[in-house]
Amino acid sequence: MNEIIVRKAVIEDISSIQNVAYKTWHDTYDGMIPENVQDKFLEKAYSDENMPGRIERTSLFVAVDKEQIIGFANFFYKNHYEAELGALYVLPEAQGKKTGTKLLEAGLVEKQSLQEIHVEVERDNVTGTSFYEARGFKVLEEYEEELYGHKLQTKRMKLTVPG
Repeated sequence: MNEIIVRKAVIEDISSIQNVAYKTWHDTYDGMIPENVQDKFLEKAYSDENMPGRIERTSLFVAVDKEQIIGFANFFYKNHYEAELGALYVLPEAQGKKTGTKLLEAGLVEKQSLQEIHVEVERDNVTGTSFYEARGFKVLEEYEEELYGHKLQTKRMKLTVPG
């Protein structure tokens, strides 16, 4: 049985990370967020210009199964105690194998002084919300924000790291 390996992303992973982001976003948000809005966001957030900086300046982990990247998580550490989980995506066909949990744990292992992790989830993203709730995240607030003219209903969630 092949083990899913989680490691830090390198420049050579960029196209695979972009692929996971596009597939996962469209699978998750079709019917919630218009496709053109999704594409605008993805083109900017995961552009060839932005990705090297994300790899160099943030903690970007990839999950690898059979030499293929099947997921990634991107942590932005605010300080020694707080982090923002900017992204955690696993290919739809690879979900349910504890990959997301392993990616989340990678951030906790890397920065063992963490006391809380924040994440934002679209309210109608039931899969994402359920994933975070199952791992102990609690909803702090819900608010409306705009993404390229489309109104999103966002949940801000927090995990208090047991210490």
